Amino acid sequence: MSWKTNKINVAIQVLPEADGKIKYELVDKAIETIQKSGYRYQVCPFETVVECEFNEFPALLERIHEACGEAGTQRMITNMKLQVNFEKNVAIEDKMEKYA
Repeated sequence: MSWKTNKINVAIQVLPEADGKIKYELVDKAIETIQKSGYRYQVCPFETVVECEFNEFPALLERIHEACGEAGTQRMITNMKLQVNFEKNVAIEDKMEKYA
């Protein structure tokens, strides 16, 4: 199996700005886009973790930016962290099960 088709975890934090302020309503648009994607995800206080294939991530990132832009975002900082395992899938539970 190619590592690019393995499931990865991506932590996505968007900081959309409009009228000189960070707007939580615009963050909601990013989360809504992730929800509509059909990928497994977990919303956290500072970021949302998504489980998808490495190859699928660029299109999701593009959809997030388009949704925020259409909702009125003027500028946006996007922070991301990726966890890739070259041998097998990565699952959200791998990091969370001991805390559940």
